Amino acid sequence: MIDLYDLDRDGVEALLRTWGEPRFRAEQLWGWLHERRVSAFEEMTNLPKALRARLMDETTLGTLSVAAEQQSRDGTVKRLYRLSDGQLVESVLMSYDDGRRTACISSQAGCAMACVFCATGQMGFSRHLSATEIFEQAHRYAADLGARGERLSNVVLMGMGEPFHNYDAVLAAVRRILSDLGIGARHVTISTVGLVPQIRRFADEGLQVRLAVSLHAATDEARGAMMPVNRRWPIGELLDACRYYVDRTGRRVTFEWALIAGRNDGPEHAERLGRLLRGLPCHVNLIPLNPTRGYDGEPTAEPDAATFVAVLERHGIPATVRVRRGIDVDAGCGQLKSEVLRRARRAAASPP
Repeated sequence: MIDLYDLDRDGVEALLRTWGEPRFRAEQLWGWLHERRVSAFEEMTNLPKALRARLMDETTLGTLSVAAEQQSRDGTVKRLYRLSDGQLVESVLMSYDDGRRTACISSQAGCAMACVFCATGQMGFSRHLSATEIFEQAHRYAADLGARGERLSNVVLMGMGEPFHNYDAVLAAVRRILSDLGIGARHVTISTVGLVPQIRRFADEGLQVRLAVSLHAATDEARGAMMPVNRRWPIGELLDACRYYVDRTGRRVTFEWALIAGRNDGPEHAERLGRLLRGLPCHVNLIPLNPTRGYDGEPTAEPDAATFVAVLERHGIPATVRVRRGIDVDAGCGQLKSEVLRRARRAAASPP
């Protein structure tokens, strides 16, 4: 079966040409796929019935199937997708009062980075996603929103996996998100734990896509204990790469900092971070920890988070505390998959 989402515009035209269809049919099909974003061939009403029947027999509209879905009281939608080989990945749609509709999508099944506080890092690495599997997650949400008169406004690659560990597929998917979904580059963000060579490569791509770097600690000792990647590329090398990115693109970097109560959320941690980042065009995104079964940390209380922001501002570093979304539906990276697998293991172990 041919996955139509694997094909670019020329590919769709080439396929229909081999079927003896006129060129305008390819344009009609492309419109259904990426402008109206319908979910069934029956909805492609300006295509002949014979062509729709052949499309149903020989092609598919994507390969992702929903294995589980949860909807939060705040409107956040969390999906667990089953891939064609049985692997599971997550994506999240977050709705905000200002009208933003943001899809957080995955780039890998599992993750090899082993960050201690992350549910995905705790489960290990299974495989890279293809560019189409990455793109389809965003496409699905864009289609759902379009059906109710809304539009997908932002995409962040902050789901399962390390995007720069799957660099080529991620960049191919991002380019399709920009072209086929019509989302502006400045509304797309790629998050990395700090793969220094790929940050430098990304800086040379000529894209206006945003860069976010997971930092979480301001010393090599503390960061290395939380994030094994720091042992390969310590903070000094990471910040040099970030400065290269700023110089090449003229864009600031976002640094992500998971606020963990009693571990990295005190005024002394904020002071150290402020001194570290002083002079670098950046923004700090403070994220109260999403607790996981494999890590005993707890999220920082609001007053402590506010103090952290105030200390950074005294150093001239803008910072905001991310609004927590979907806490009641396992919205943190890897949490829904971990819960579904845990239930499956428990059911398998139970006597009949």
